[in-house]
Amino acid sequence: MRIGPYQLANTLILAPMAGVTDRPFRLLCRSMGASLAVTEMVTSNSLLYGSAKTRRRADHEGEAAPVSVQIAGADPTLMAEAARYNVGAGAQIIDINMGCPAKKVCNVMAGSALLQDEALVRRILGAVVNAVNVPVTLKIRTGWDKRHRNARSIARIAEETGIQALAIHGRTRACMFSGDAEYETIAAVKAAAGIPIIANGDVETPQKARAVLDATGADGLMIGRGALGNPWIFREVNHHLTTGGTLPPPGVAEIRAVLLGHLDALYGFYGERTGVSMARKHIGWYTTGLPDSAAFRHRVFQIPTVAEQRAAVERFFDTLPQHVPLPTSPQTRAA
Repeated sequence: MRIGPYQLANTLILAPMAGVTDRPFRLLCRSMGASLAVTEMVTSNSLLYGSAKTRRRADHEGEAAPVSVQIAGADPTLMAEAARYNVGAGAQIIDINMGCPAKKVCNVMAGSALLQDEALVRRILGAVVNAVNVPVTLKIRTGWDKRHRNARSIARIAEETGIQALAIHGRTRACMFSGDAEYETIAAVKAAAGIPIIANGDVETPQKARAVLDATGADGLMIGRGALGNPWIFREVNHHLTTGGTLPPPGVAEIRAVLLGHLDALYGFYGERTGVSMARKHIGWYTTGLPDSAAFRHRVFQIPTVAEQRAAVERFFDTLPQHVPLPTSPQTRAA
């Protein structure tokens, strides 16, 4: 799949997720086989450019090309300004968020709330495309609610304004993350589109990845929640799509090594206080379904320092037998 001048190594993309797809997680997923990893969204409000959080989100040190930065907002002028700012900070692809269903985003008519106003969608897309000399991509949902699935109309606007790839989450804004993703709308968009279409939603196993590609005809897959505590999903899906075979799930020793490496990256990136806080959710995702993990998580989530938190993780894994049979992902382990 090609986005502008960038030929991606495969069809798998790490979805942007607020509070998750920071630089340590993006680097990890790229190392596991994701061909592109989109940042968590950066606000278009220029007043926030100087904040430590925004500076961290614009930190792409060590990332391989192409670097894709997602921006969010509802004002075409501010969105164009945000695009220029991020290209100046190293972004090689600008991704526009019109898919986030969170109330705090939709209440200011950003994210998936924009799907209600196609004229505004056109103005935003045109402003951003004309503001930068890098490819601009777009992420949407199938519509505002089940009675107003307008992804095909939005896709037509996107193509007409110069968007170079479109990712579609197979739910409406009203659905949030409930129920099963539907792929019929994505298939309909793909059938009419002249730009790459990327399917997103409920890709949690290699077999589901193949089924989604078959159902939609999409050019690529975007994986979000399926990668939480499970960066191996990218190598497993890649293997399945290219060979038809199934790799064994990671063993306890590999989970331990990858988790500890991820924690060290988080500590280095955020510092002691924020690093410990950010690490808690990842520890939870990685250890879901492992023996005695619920009691362990209750204990480790109370720990306030890097040294104690890391040592607790090491002790927990040291108590596990090395050949615990594991299902294919934390999601299925928890089922």
